[in-house]
Amino acid sequence: MDEHEEQARFEESVMPHLDAAYNLARWLLRHEHDAEDAVQDAFLRAHQAWGRFRGGDGRAWLLTIVRHVCYSHLRQHRRQPAVEEFSDETHGSTHDPAEANAVAWHEVKSGLLREALDRLAPEFREVIVLHELEGLPYREIAAVAEIPIGTVMSRLARARQKLQAELAPAKPKEPAHEQ
Repeated sequence: MDEHEEQARFEESVMPHLDAAYNLARWLLRHEHDAEDAVQDAFLRAHQAWGRFRGGDGRAWLLTIVRHVCYSHLRQHRRQPAVEEFSDETHGSTHDPAEANAVAWHEVKSGLLREALDRLAPEFREVIVLHELEGLPYREIAAVAEIPIGTVMSRLARARQKLQAELAPAKPKEPAHEQ
């Protein structure tokens, strides 16, 4: 194959997965610009390694590269989660109060889920993102994360339990009865 055909094959196999690559990087790195940089770096590495690609699923291959780039970045920078300041201008509304309340409730629920996901350890966050948001089956997650399929299933179950515990409303403690 000539260089032009190889480039076309690369773009055909890898480019459709740009959104999935960004989504994984965004959830792992928790920072928009770092995620963009990681995806760009991953695409560059994928292009450089294209001659070693054995065919098959370009998505799993690319997401594996994205994952490696993100974990390298996390090891180098040891970043704490970004904290978003509350702003009345950003979060306020001048619309109908009932509609504003519904929108606010949805934003709060989405925000709580995002915060709960951010608090998960990266190995749990990645399986949730790959399975629940990207729709990858267990076998592909195992390939991307380079772990056994049983570990994928166990991490996914533990991640779901942790999210449920984070999102469950705190139950009031009953007062102790003294005798």
